[in-house]
Amino acid sequence: MAKRVLLIEDEPNIIEAISFILTRDGWTVHTHSDGETAAERVRAHPPDLLILDVMLPGRSGFDILRDLRAGEGTAALPVMMLTARGQTKDREMAMRLGATHFMTKPFSNAEILAHVRDLAGG
Repeated sequence: MAKRVLLIEDEPNIIEAISFILTRDGWTVHTHSDGETAAERVRAHPPDLLILDVMLPGRSGFDILRDLRAGEGTAALPVMMLTARGQTKDREMAMRLGATHFMTKPFSNAEILAHVRDLAGG
């Protein structure tokens, strides 16, 4: 069975690019773009891996990550955070909140695929 990744991102071009890369590699990709309902979506259908954008409409990726790490069923979920702002303080905040990996946009296809495979354990 294909591993499932949930991509929480609001930029259509990023959604399309990541979905294409991962689907071609055999992943089942689900997407969600609303920060307000993102944590509920993760809890309702927990993926094998979560890719979470920092800046989302409704709620920030940092707030969503904080909620997920506090939840029993999502505390150990691998989470790769994406941001267009590569400031050190964003990276530090993501890691302090429990992100498994932090990646700055733009990224290469090979880079995202390598990190997703690594986070999923193969």
